[in-house]
Amino acid sequence: MTTLASGAAEVELAIGGMTCASCAARIEKKLNRMDGVRATVNYATEKAKVTFDGGVAVADLVATVEATGYTAHEPRPEPAAPDAGAGRPDDELRTLRRRLTTAVVLAAPVIAMAMVPALQFTYWQWLSLTLAAPVVTYAAWPFHRAAWTNARHGAATMDTLISVGVSAAFLWSLWALFLGTAGMPGMTHPFELTIARTDGTGNIYLEAAAGVTAFILAGRYFEARSKRKAGAALKALLELGAKEVTVLRDGREHPLPIGELRAGDRFLVRPGEKIATDGTVVEGASAVDASMLTGESVPVEAGVGDAVTGGTLNAGGRLVVRATRVGADTQLARMARLVEDAQNGKAAAQRLADRISGVFVPVVIALAVATLGFWLGNGAGPTAAFTAAVAVLIIACPCALGLATPTALLVGTGRGAQLGILIKGPEVLESTRRADTVVLDKTGTVTTGSMTLRAVHPAEGTDEHDVLRLAGALEHASGHPVARAVATAAADRTGPLPAPEDFADVPGRGVQGVVDGHAVLVGREQLLADWAMALPEGLRRAKAAAEAAGRTAVVVAWDGEARAVLEVADAVKDTSPEAIRRLRGLGLTPILLTGDNRAVAEAVAAEVGIAPEHVIAEVLPQDKVDVVKRLQGEGRSVAMVGDGVNDAAALAQADLGLAMGTGTDAAIEAGDLTLVRGDLRVAADAIRLARRTLGTIRSNLFWAFAYNVAALPLAAAGLLNPMIAGAAMAFSSVFVVGNSLRLRRFRVAA
Repeated sequence: MTTLASGAAEVELAIGGMTCASCAARIEKKLNRMDGVRATVNYATEKAKVTFDGGVAVADLVATVEATGYTAHEPRPEPAAPDAGAGRPDDELRTLRRRLTTAVVLAAPVIAMAMVPALQFTYWQWLSLTLAAPVVTYAAWPFHRAAWTNARHGAATMDTLISVGVSAAFLWSLWALFLGTAGMPGMTHPFELTIARTDGTGNIYLEAAAGVTAFILAGRYFEARSKRKAGAALKALLELGAKEVTVLRDGREHPLPIGELRAGDRFLVRPGEKIATDGTVVEGASAVDASMLTGESVPVEAGVGDAVTGGTLNAGGRLVVRATRVGADTQLARMARLVEDAQNGKAAAQRLADRISGVFVPVVIALAVATLGFWLGNGAGPTAAFTAAVAVLIIACPCALGLATPTALLVGTGRGAQLGILIKGPEVLESTRRADTVVLDKTGTVTTGSMTLRAVHPAEGTDEHDVLRLAGALEHASGHPVARAVATAAADRTGPLPAPEDFADVPGRGVQGVVDGHAVLVGREQLLADWAMALPEGLRRAKAAAEAAGRTAVVVAWDGEARAVLEVADAVKDTSPEAIRRLRGLGLTPILLTGDNRAVAEAVAAEVGIAPEHVIAEVLPQDKVDVVKRLQGEGRSVAMVGDGVNDAAALAQADLGLAMGTGTDAAIEAGDLTLVRGDLRVAADAIRLARRTLGTIRSNLFWAFAYNVAALPLAAAGLLNPMIAGAAMAFSSVFVVGNSLRLRRFRVAA
């Protein structure tokens, strides 16, 4: 529990027992009815974030949740939490998998015997009962338990409808077998689609009870697998940090676990190592690669007195850093909290079937009771009255409804996987329909994310081949990212590079050495000034133009004269302009968001076709979330495309997060859609596929309910025989599956 500046307290509760998004909504409503309480409940992470004043205790919050029919407790503190939390989702998924396996193995022969008369041997109905009983009791137990919880609190969800329908079908079958004529040797279900009133004593519905349970458990299992990864973004973020640190005490180096580092400690960072925590450089100078956190493509030069961030990479020299923030106070930890807060903001998302069933279930139950009362009042007799009432419940049992979402999602996600598009779950799809604005991270999304040599401007009388050969040889000996870009391009264009002599790295300036007998300098203009060299006018203009375009200008000199200016920049992907056009074609307004300076951002925007007024530059990682919130506050539905750790919180906050699969694990886990290839055009295809899948689910749900609703009058009239019920259910299921399979024909845009 934490105390906020306003004096209110904030606590995070782990919630247990939720089976659908409407459960989260019910808990949230109950908590928010308490005086001085503001709560957000997240079904995906199974957590409630609650802010409350001094008049409320945590025990009161837990008691309210428990009174609603669920469990609640404060998450265990670290380090116990990871271990405790790791096993529980696995145990739940394993149990669900066992129930699903049981249901599928036992329900398959029950359905086959009911639908194929040739398989109906003398005592087939008793074998069906033996096989169906474990499915209806053990496998369907989560539905019965949730329905009971809902009933105790005056609510109805899909679980209620499933439990009532399955129970009605099974209990009526028991009655028909033991007290009616269905248990007689030689009983069969013939293919007679006649409409006639019957007393129901010879009808069994075991295939409906077992089949519905198996189908809907399959949907729940695939949903649970997706939900299991809800906290992986946070884990990926926290694992970016260093695990050990070398602390300097009394002139000696002491390797310690990161947890023992304290504010004020001085620690050593060697080249290639991660900086252990936020701090200030007290010795040394180096280039620090902060792209994993800031998204800025150009490494930052850090010297004595400069602040550095934990989790970034020391790409150059040796540094000694004094720790200023440790543990939960670091920028990396704050970003993890931003991701979690943004995920908690999505608790209001609800499954469409749950919203519909909230109305449909009470209507069906009321209709069944009314049917019973009508026939009893008209002297039809108890048997015929109960037959009609139970038929109403059975025909309303959502066999096709249970298939509507999982089959469309399974086919849609399978087709997406073939195309390099991973859709996390059904809640994602609704967001794709509403999205009207797409925010694009620059580095790694619109651009390649790596420095490349873009242009060479040799001085008059200087050969470009000589410039690349001499500069590339010297830069090849440096580990700086800009140097690597020059060396790579030089090797590609001129072949093997010579080895330099007397190489020296000048911190914050560049490099110097001797190549093929020439004294060569490569770096910033200040390095040439140290050797009393000046840029001629032509090179000065080239350098100014490069910097105006947001590129890094590298000066090359040898034998006492400035010879060339090299332009190094993060290159725009060839596919990005086409991707922007496709996103616009989907009705989305593209906005470029970056931590780089405005000149760089506007140059990239102009290259891909984004207007300057839609460029947001020089944004810190934590401010990206605020930009998304501001756009949402303007009434926009925001899609976000990104690939870095710095994008993870914004991806989680956005209405729709699209993570580039070439990016970091944190971004991928925080996104709703993952684009396996690093091609921005796939983002447009992903939105089209998600919208198509959502449309298929909606049409499936409509027809699944339509079949049920059309047959309800026949059931209420007592005219529904087993074959009509079976045919209606089978046809609706076949229709739903066939409609879903149409998604396999989805094609990417040409």
